[in-house]
Amino acid sequence: MASTLCSISTSPLFSSSTLRRRLPLVGAFCMLSLGLSNLYTPLYSSALKTGCVQSLLRSKLGVHTKSTIRMEGSNTTVPSIVVYVTVPNKEAGKNLAESIVQEKLAACVNRVPGIESMYQWEGKIQTDSEELLIIKTRQSLLEALTEHIKANHQYEVPEVISLPITGGNLKYLEWIKESTRE
Repeated sequence: MASTLCSISTSPLFSSSTLRRRLPLVGAFCMLSLGLSNLYTPLYSSALKTGCVQSLLRSKLGVHTKSTIRMEGSNTTVPSIVVYVTVPNKEAGKNLAESIVQEKLAACVNRVPGIESMYQWEGKIQTDSEELLIIKTRQSLLEALTEHIKANHQYEVPEVISLPITGGNLKYLEWIKESTRE
């Protein structure tokens, strides 16, 4: 399919109206081949080898892909994660975020105020205003981070949910490595 896209994009008969009609298809292809690469590695590999997808993205859509990297492909980064933690209020969020960064358990903690959580607790539906912490760290620090959160959190059962970072800006991913303890 990558070679088909390349031949379409370089064809002299490829008009702007054809491009507009095919952009949703190209976008879907790019999402499947680049965004979901862990599910279908052969397609991702062939698209990268031909350079077709990157050149199409750069030339037709104005997307630049040189400053991004897949985590498995770099020796200057470490496997990294994003961790979500909710806290009851601004002060609790600030204190916990500061202690996490100070202990080098994370490179960065974003505090997102004004979320509302609805959940079941002790057989009743609860609704609370909370703040969300978005924590960027090394995968290897998840256990230590979880223990730190449990020891310093007001909740009996604090939320600690981790999601893998599969790629991104190489400089940012290197910064996560440099800013956290081993």
